[in-house]
Amino acid sequence: MPADLSFSLKQARRMALAAQGFSGRQAPALVKAAHLNRMIERLGVLQIDSVNALVRSHYLPLFSRLGNYAPSLLEQAAWSQGRRRSLFEYWGHEASLLPMALYPLMRWRMARAQQGQGIYSQMARFGREQQATIQRVLQTVERQGALGAGSLSTREERAGPWWDWSDEKHALEWLFAAGLVTVAGRRGFERLYDLPERVIPREILAARVTEAEAQRGLLLHSATALGVGTEKDLRDYFRLDPGDGRNRLAELVEDGQLQVCQVQGWKQPAYCLPDPTVPRKVPASALLSPFDSLVWERSRTERLFDFRYRLEIYTPQDKRVYGYYVLPFLHHERIAARVDLRAERAHGRLAVHAVHEEEKGLDEEGMSALARSLRQMADWLGLEQVQLNCQRPGADRLRAAMAKGDTGL
Repeated sequence: MPADLSFSLKQARRMALAAQGFSGRQAPALVKAAHLNRMIERLGVLQIDSVNALVRSHYLPLFSRLGNYAPSLLEQAAWSQGRRRSLFEYWGHEASLLPMALYPLMRWRMARAQQGQGIYSQMARFGREQQATIQRVLQTVERQGALGAGSLSTREERAGPWWDWSDEKHALEWLFAAGLVTVAGRRGFERLYDLPERVIPREILAARVTEAEAQRGLLLHSATALGVGTEKDLRDYFRLDPGDGRNRLAELVEDGQLQVCQVQGWKQPAYCLPDPTVPRKVPASALLSPFDSLVWERSRTERLFDFRYRLEIYTPQDKRVYGYYVLPFLHHERIAARVDLRAERAHGRLAVHAVHEEEKGLDEEGMSALARSLRQMADWLGLEQVQLNCQRPGADRLRAAMAKGDTGL
């Protein structure tokens, strides 16, 4: 398939950053619900993760783009009752928060899940073999309203670690994947499940699109959120199957809704929206969640930024290269460093355990930008102090930059 357009790597990087909400514009002094909702609609998905070493991951992408915002705004959008709820939980890119408008585009995935497709084999088998348990749990939710798995469990023995779920928890997760229940709220980090008609607006539930229309809509959203991407980049954003992704992509190109292009150094053809705009520069600085949609597809991150990134949470401590919870630091169109951070709430401090500069390093302005980002993160998290524990050579430069900014080090 011939490419109609070609972009340098620098141009592709700027397109991606702008599409992801790093426009370099001044963030609003007071972030309101409308700012937050517009940003989530742009991104299309916030990946949820349970690790709380710093803050749960779904809060971070909004901070990276908008700055100091009240986390309660996201909680209201995701889990409040009534008109303020603008998000729903489902399997978007892994477990995710998504704009309510995308709910109809996920119905085909729910239908497939009911048929045992597109879900883990253990869950599919449970769906085939344990329908009596599933129906019992569904009837309990119908009668009692929003429930957590813990209140339904009939298991007497103590649960084991990681995925040692009770039958009731398995049933709720199957019902959730199948769209027969949805997340009404959370108690701590525990999901509370209820019937969709008691959570999702009636007009959203009533909307119907075909499977092919939904997949095309998701790919178009991916292209909007990524700026430019390969076929794999676009389908990975909402975890589409390769066959579905290729078929729908060909249809979108034939219909003129996507355009084939070429990016310098990329082996595979890329795709973008028609008549794309390439920013002249994107001077943003931000600490990024390990699950930020800018970097979650690791091969794309390497192609765009020449930055190899792996999460080391589950790596034994003596084998870690960079640290336990490491955030990439974006500065002036490149990922210039990675920072191992921990929120030590009992001591009121943000602990910086390590700073690893990339090959080109950080100049004085870049180190000052990192110092500001750390102080802003501490302020956002309600932590009084930034404590620099790093013993690496660049630590003294960061310490000096933080001292100049009176950052509470």
